Amino acid sequence: MLLPSLREQVLHANQEIARRGLAPHTFGNASGIDRSGDRPLVVIKPSGVDYATMTPADLVVTDIDGNLVEGSLRPSSDLDTHTLLYREFPQIGGIVHTHSEFATSWAQAGRPIPCLGTTHADYFHGPVPVTDPLSADEVEEAYVRNTGAVIVRRFRRDNLDPLALPGVLVAGHAPFTWGKTPAQAVEMADVLEYIARLAFRSVLLGAAEEGIPGYVRDHHYQRKHGPRATYGQS
Repeated sequence: MLLPSLREQVLHANQEIARRGLAPHTFGNASGIDRSGDRPLVVIKPSGVDYATMTPADLVVTDIDGNLVEGSLRPSSDLDTHTLLYREFPQIGGIVHTHSEFATSWAQAGRPIPCLGTTHADYFHGPVPVTDPLSADEVEEAYVRNTGAVIVRRFRRDNLDPLALPGVLVAGHAPFTWGKTPAQAVEMADVLEYIARLAFRSVLLGAAEEGIPGYVRDHHYQRKHGPRATYGQS
């Protein structure tokens, strides 16, 4: 069986989607990529398989273009989004797609999540971006692949760093998050849902959507992720 260690990581990330309540039923998926060999290989959740019964052997291995390498089950229906993001964002090693309630609400409203406080700034260096809606031609041509394309287009347009902003809202759809590992990707999915919930309530209470001052946002992000970070243990 190929990539047993990565399979375990991806299985755990998928199970965490369910355990943390980030997607009902079999919604959502997690994947990871191994870039160490001659060709990168992706491990991803099989389509429609229950998180509770899934095993490492159930996971599907493809190449970075989505061609099947190993597995007897169909891969996630979102495979082409994952593989495009891996090709375009070579810094990332894991991707999670959820339908968590509050983050999905912002996505369905087509609104970015404003950086209203330091909790947000500790993880996302600015508002969580939202994509443009897919056009009718994009949906007809290749809906799943073009979901990845509108994500990449959003990041390229404003020169956004996918490591500083480890997630995005696909307009009318739901969030995708990522990290250097599948575990980091699912942690970002959990954090994204938390800050989406905080932002929703803060806006209802009258918070101005321009958010906290940039110098506060930058300080909090840099103290956790910058070259002179002071958060955690060395």
